[in-house]
Amino acid sequence: MKSFEQLGLSEEVLKVLKHKGFEEPTPIQEKTIPAILTGDKDIVGQAQTGTGKTAAFGLPIIELLQEKAKNVQALVLVPTRELAIQVAEEIYSLKGKKNLSIVPIYGGQAIDLQLRKLRKGVDIVVGTPGRIIDHLKRRTLKVDNISHLVLDEADEMLNMGFLEDVEEILKQTSSEKRTLLFSATMPPEILKISKKYMGEYEVLKVTSGQLTTSQTDQIYFEVGVTDKFEALCRIIDIEEGFFGLIFCRTKIDVDHVASHLTERGYDADALHGDISQNLREKILNRFKKRSVNILVATDVAARGIDVKDITHVINYALPQDPEAYVHRIGRTGRAGKEGIAITFITPSEYRKLQSIKRRAKTDIRKAKLPKVKEIITSKKQRIKVNLEEIIQSNLKNEYLEMSKDLLLKNDPEHVLAALLQQSFAGELDEESYAQIKEGVVDSKGKTRLFVGQGKENGLTNKKLADIIKDKCRISNDKIRDIQILDRFSFVTLPFHEAETVLSYFKTKKRSSGIYITKAKKGKK
Repeated sequence: MKSFEQLGLSEEVLKVLKHKGFEEPTPIQEKTIPAILTGDKDIVGQAQTGTGKTAAFGLPIIELLQEKAKNVQALVLVPTRELAIQVAEEIYSLKGKKNLSIVPIYGGQAIDLQLRKLRKGVDIVVGTPGRIIDHLKRRTLKVDNISHLVLDEADEMLNMGFLEDVEEILKQTSSEKRTLLFSATMPPEILKISKKYMGEYEVLKVTSGQLTTSQTDQIYFEVGVTDKFEALCRIIDIEEGFFGLIFCRTKIDVDHVASHLTERGYDADALHGDISQNLREKILNRFKKRSVNILVATDVAARGIDVKDITHVINYALPQDPEAYVHRIGRTGRAGKEGIAITFITPSEYRKLQSIKRRAKTDIRKAKLPKVKEIITSKKQRIKVNLEEIIQSNLKNEYLEMSKDLLLKNDPEHVLAALLQQSFAGELDEESYAQIKEGVVDSKGKTRLFVGQGKENGLTNKKLADIIKDKCRISNDKIRDIQILDRFSFVTLPFHEAETVLSYFKTKKRSSGIYITKAKKGKK
């Protein structure tokens, strides 16, 4: 595995990566970055969602673009508005001090706002095919002088019916540009585009071996970004004998989580790439001896850790890919002992979690975070058990004498209650736990589905709703925002109901005569 320093990136970009806490490139980044920086061929990159593709093309493009250019220099096409925002934000976060303007262009946003941004001058446009076509027709966006064109998640754009739009956009671009196509799969239609619209290209494929998961109980919780730490504290507190690894994406996150845990009174330590080998060994030794029962680490720093009897692995942040997920959770549930792997996801990460489940061929079940009252009840029970164990052991005479003195003057129940209050008041105080928003994902976590039939097939709003209700047993109140167009349609469902629909029509497509796939948010 190479380092970012070995990929040919500038000092300025390396500083940005260090500040963001990235320690080493993912496989697709290791292959793609030098190929774009030093080569002149077009690129076809095959890698799963969530493997760092944005940085794979974003970093070298940032390096190669000129500042203060008078035209759009790079166009990135993505299938959904969510991805347009996400990719634009990530590229912006990677550009450092370089004077480049990056703008997301997508349907649903006021076009006047987009027009104002485009008039000011833009270097990188990240957009959905439908809205890009709109601007090309209005002549408010020109792509005939771009130096780089990126087709991100090309197979998703194919599934959502964007192929014609993509081809129309490609026809209006310069033949001198470099085209970078990224896709998780390579169906014939995608390969056809590569041969028709790309010059001599290099195929960069990240292959994965067969993934296997242990017998570890795998759970995920849906929480907002700002609630992750409180959720973590609840998990640690509800579990008896918690002894776990907590994985974060960056060194900065590791330090942040570990320091906050320490401030809360937990025995926690941090492990990442900036820690010297000598200190690393001391930290691991403390963890093995259970002087600390919580170790917060990055994937890189955790390599080579072999600690017995780890009860929990917690993915505070989703890993980059399914391989990393399997590697993480394999650290618990060893030697015939049960282990628990917990993953926190935010609304925007649901799709990535589903990808990990499919690729790793594993079941990760949804659960609800424990309530504060449940945690307090659990703590009280553990205190009782611990006290009973102390009573049954040899009590020291000095404490027995103090006990006798107190009991001569006070009621026994009051004496014991006073001792419990003095020892555990803070630990048993419900107010010590912050509130966590309920239903954070259910209120925002929707999936837009693409339906391969429309008005020309006799499909109506009622017919589509009835099909989903009857075939998949989903109530009408879950079916939202149906849009019936001439040749295809769209419908929005909550995440879990959408997965049910997709699963049904994947196996019943031929007999039902209808094709349904993920589309997120409509065509533009």
